[in-house]
Amino acid sequence: MPEAVTIDGPLSGTRIAVLMESDYYEPEISYYRHRFAEEGARVEFLTRLWGERELTFTGHEYRAPFSVTRSLEGIDPRDYAAIIVPSGMVADRLRYTEDVNRLAPAVRLLRWAFAEPGVLKGVICHGMWLAAPIPQAVRGRKLVCHNNLVGDVRNMGAEYVDQDVVLDGDLLTARTGEHHHLFARALIECVVERRGSREAR
Repeated sequence: MPEAVTIDGPLSGTRIAVLMESDYYEPEISYYRHRFAEEGARVEFLTRLWGERELTFTGHEYRAPFSVTRSLEGIDPRDYAAIIVPSGMVADRLRYTEDVNRLAPAVRLLRWAFAEPGVLKGVICHGMWLAAPIPQAVRGRKLVCHNNLVGDVRNMGAEYVDQDVVLDGDLLTARTGEHHHLFARALIECVVERRGSREAR
């Protein structure tokens, strides 16, 4: 699938990564693809390609196809203003590892991203599943997630906050995929503010 055309805007010159796999929530992914580009950002969809040049995933609601050609392996999170773990089953699929003693590539990428405060981490709905193998990344952090994961995040040591969108420093979370518009608006505001602070320094 071709990428949305970017225009000049407050996010011009920035890159936003969205992790992808099958059973994604189509309205959310479509919204990100266009909404961030409207603000001038370059939106890149990343996945584990398993040695292939391209993989096509199907959505959860309508089985809509979405092709991805960019591998998340070898990616430096510092090249992105924000990295998004979307809703649906994306996180569960990306956390699969053939060797249970080794973290999946997407989990390793997320762990690296959490070590970089300059990178905004956006996790929505069931996306917090991807952080389950690295609970130290969210321990003590305020966040929201899907109601089904509240017990999980508390067991990870995070502080659940009953709000639709929660910002805790460089971690932005939202309750469900249906809140993607609120999540996207907050993410844009955060990236613009963080960019302005860096430029002011």
